[in-house]
Order: sequence, then C-alpha cells, then structure tokens
Amino acid sequence: EKVYNAASAKAGGGFKGRMFSWAAKQARALSESRAYVDTPLPESLVAGPLPDTTPVPDASAIPSPGPSALLKIRGHVADALVLSKVKAILGPNLHTIISGGAPLALDLANFYRGLGLTLLQGYGLSETTGPISVEIPQDFPPDSVGFVWPGNQAKLASDGELLVRGISVSRGYHNLPEATAEAFVDGWFKTGDLASIDDRGHIRITGRKKELIVTAGGKNVSPEILEDALSTHPLIANIIVVGDNRPYIGALISLDTEMLPEWLRAHGQPVVDAAQAAELPAVRESLERAIARANKQVSRAESIRRYRIVNAAFTVENGYMTPSLKLKRRRVLADFADEVEALYESGTTPEAQ
Repeated sequence: EKVYNAASAKAGGGFKGRMFSWAAKQARALSESRAYVDTPLPESLVAGPLPDTTPVPDASAIPSPGPSALLKIRGHVADALVLSKVKAILGPNLHTIISGGAPLALDLANFYRGLGLTLLQGYGLSETTGPISVEIPQDFPPDSVGFVWPGNQAKLASDGELLVRGISVSRGYHNLPEATAEAFVDGWFKTGDLASIDDRGHIRITGRKKELIVTAGGKNVSPEILEDALSTHPLIANIIVVGDNRPYIGALISLDTEMLPEWLRAHGQPVVDAAQAAELPAVRESLERAIARANKQVSRAESIRRYRIVNAAFTVENGYMTPSLKLKRRRVLADFADEVEALYESGTTPEAQ
C-alpha cells in the first residue's frame, strides 16, 4: 500500500495523475486476463484430502484466454511511461512477493501481478502455527490465499466459517478447557473467518465472522470489501466501515499524515496538517469520488452513505492496531463512539453518494 500510495501521491492531479491512473488500470486488466497459468499443480497438492474435507485440487490446467492484442499494446505503453518506474523502485531483481498477516486489497494484488510479479498470498493463525494455506507460483489468483498445506485439511461450516485441522493445528489452549471447547468442534478449529473453497482447491477469505455488520434493515454487510477497496487511496491511512443495527452504512476515515503533504503539493493545495486538510474541498471531493467507486462493488444497501474524517492516528503504539497491523475494531468503535453517533444524527437515510 505504501509503495502504491506514494507513487499515486507523487503523480498528483492533472496529466500525470491521469496517466498513473490509466497505467494502473492497464496493469490490473492484464492481471485479470491471466486468471490461471497453464501449468499442472505439484503432486503433493493433488494426492487427495480426507473425505468430507478440502476438495482435491484439479491438476489439469485451466487455460486463460489471456490479454487481447489491444490490451498487450496498452500494457507496453503503460510500462514504458509509468510502470517501469514503479518496478525500478522495487528493484531490478524482484520477481516474487509474499503477502500475509492481513488481507491484501484486490486492486493492489492485481496491480502487482500486472507488473509481471509473482504475488503469493498465504493465510494462517497462531493456532495453526503459521500458515495453513499458501499460493504457489504455478497458480495464484489475486483473490485467493492458496491451497491447504499437505498434512492439513479445511472445510466450511454451514454458516461459511472456515474450519481447519491437521498436523500444524493446535489441539487446544493450555489449561483453558472452556476456551478449547468453544474454539474446536470434533477436532476442527473454528478460525472465525468466513471463506469459500472452489473446485480447484483455492481458499478465499470473504470476511471476519465477528465483524459482520447487520443493518437495522437486516442486511448482512462484510466491511472488508469496502475497506479493502478504499485502502489504496493515498489520503486514507485507515477506514472503518460501521452500521451495525443502523439504518445505513457509514465510515470513519483517518488521513495518512505521511502521504498528505506530497498529495497536497501535487494537487496545488496548501500544505497543512490533517485537521485542516479535512476541511479542504479538494480533499473531500477526492475521498467522495473514491467512495463512489467503492460503492459500485456492492449493493445500494451495502454502500457507504456518510463518512467522517477523524483527526486521529491508529497505530500499534497507541493500542489501536495489532502487531500484524490489523485494526482493533472494537476499541476504535468504543473510543470514537461520538464520531459514529454523528454519522446518524439526522435520523434520516441520505441518498447514496
């Protein structure tokens, strides 16, 4: 995110900004056109899991139509004008990126894959002693966290929660029988994450079970979809989507103080602090355009109707983030309850942005 946001902020507005946005769009399109690579999977992944668990990965290649001739031309132009500069920053020998610890926004995954890099995502928890699944260079869709490692299995509960067991999964919590009974069922560990598993064996994490928002109208909303879509905006350091038992979805946004000065200079704005920047029309217009784009990925009932910029930093040091850089949602919502209430003060449901 830092690399992408720094490049976007440096490009700024005007012609350079439009050129960067166009080039990034071509990179993502190139990635999306190469959903799978035409290579068989390793034997260790197709030996077959236990009955009633993870589907056996399909070893046959799933050919992708690949990029069209026009997209290839656009990709070459984008690379010559913009993308080659990003790759130069990353280093001339970089060929593989491994991402884990927190969800990676789909736009970012597609951007880096579109640069020609192998982007391998993985997934795991403390209870799985590290990764329980990982992508492989032969097959790495941008929205997947890969295949279950040999010696382990995964399946889905009736409500979509991901369950795992195997040689790397803990048997329980030391001297905590009640916590163990709550977290394990018939030997399966309940990860707390909602997921899907396709016929090829790819696991896709779709949200956190405890963080699922249920609006006053009964609509289930996974906040990660909108949060991931907005995380690549250079002005946004953190965003928290809210709306549990509320009439519509809202969001709290904290500005990225590292990127802010560069963005303001590039867009011809006075360089001010975050509190003052929050009042600038150019800043709000940029955020509102980004929110409108993110809202296109979800239904109207799931879309962000209102947002507030909070003058705060969420860091590991002040206790608002975990060491793996995940927001402690409950603490943020508790400490910023007044800001959340302000999103709903009028008592009416605004029109979608």
